[in-house]
Amino acid sequence: MYLVESKGGAILCMLLALLFLGTWPAVLTLLERRGRLPQHTYLDYSITNLLAAIIIAFTFGEIGKSSYDSPNFIPQLSQLGENWPSVLFAMAGGVVLSLGNLSTQYAWAFVGLSVTEVITASITVVIGTTVNYFLDGRINRAEILFPGVGCFLIAVCLGSLVHSSNAADNRAKLESLSSNSKLVTERRGNSGAEEGFSAKKTEDVENGNGPTKRAEFGTADFLVQLENKRAIKVFGKGTLIGLAITFFAGVCFSLFSPAFNLATNDQWHALEKGVPKLVVYTAFFWFSVSCFVLAIFLNVWFLYRPVLGLPRSSFKAYLNDWEGRGWALLAGLLCGFGNGLQFMGGQAAGYAAADAVQALPLVSTFWGILLFGEYRRSSRRTYVFLVGMLGMFIVAVAVLMASSGHRKNTQ
Repeated sequence: MYLVESKGGAILCMLLALLFLGTWPAVLTLLERRGRLPQHTYLDYSITNLLAAIIIAFTFGEIGKSSYDSPNFIPQLSQLGENWPSVLFAMAGGVVLSLGNLSTQYAWAFVGLSVTEVITASITVVIGTTVNYFLDGRINRAEILFPGVGCFLIAVCLGSLVHSSNAADNRAKLESLSSNSKLVTERRGNSGAEEGFSAKKTEDVENGNGPTKRAEFGTADFLVQLENKRAIKVFGKGTLIGLAITFFAGVCFSLFSPAFNLATNDQWHALEKGVPKLVVYTAFFWFSVSCFVLAIFLNVWFLYRPVLGLPRSSFKAYLNDWEGRGWALLAGLLCGFGNGLQFMGGQAAGYAAADAVQALPLVSTFWGILLFGEYRRSSRRTYVFLVGMLGMFIVAVAVLMASSGHRKNTQ
């Protein structure tokens, strides 16, 4: 099997993982904004997410000679009766990651791609990196690592301020809808980004089909057109729902990396003496299998018992829904390869340092602004908080990567 052994190789894995893990959320968000049901999207995503793990296992996991103490992927599958405790740790990591990814798919609609990714990633670093530091035998430099963790914590606070300020901006825009848009709004409350509003298009007397011109990013008309088109309706729903989902996802994300760390390094001595530890590729395979099984079960359930006001669907309807399927399959591959690269780098340089890939909101925010017009026509206060949040995030990532260590015995 191929092992990443140099610090430079580990950092390269982290940078590639950062790109992949920061891009796939933008793809799923794009599909939701185009009206595709998240249950359909996540089922497609789950298939290729598992496929990526299989590809990695049968390529990198099969390179070179195999021995009992350092087996390749296929030989180690036969050792399941001996290393099942480590397999359970890996599968537990897959379960919490699946719950986190599924939750964020709904959170993006309520609080936006950028803020969701910043809050979840920061919680992941604050909790997960601290746990990984002690699990890895303190191979990372604490005097550098923990100031980086502190920067992530500050980024969480700034992310909340960005959301609060942007929510006020959107509320003000909706209160002053242009009469030319021929939209009817009804006030039902006074909190949240779009909370308290329900909007619908009125019939255009001349054209009979309503306004056809696409509204500019950041305008009130754009917010309402987006609401009419998207799969998850957010008008009239409290934004606390979105924040609660976001923080739940962050806690889930903070647990998957420590669980994977325990699976590959057996710090709790769950294996019998002399039993080989799971290689990173075998652990990633079982990790992805549990992630896939839970995702399929929950999303098939949500087809018939949808949440958050989504329409009821069916497995037959999912099979016939080809609109955007290619993008959903691509998102699964990006996430799968991103997770695999993160674990490969973490096994070499320490999983605490590998949590630097949680800089993925830098990539997601770029896509959010470029593709979805997030923060267009917002107030100066929102821009100040946004720049501060991203700046603090960049500092945190640089510091975390600088704390990289080297695991003497990677397997």
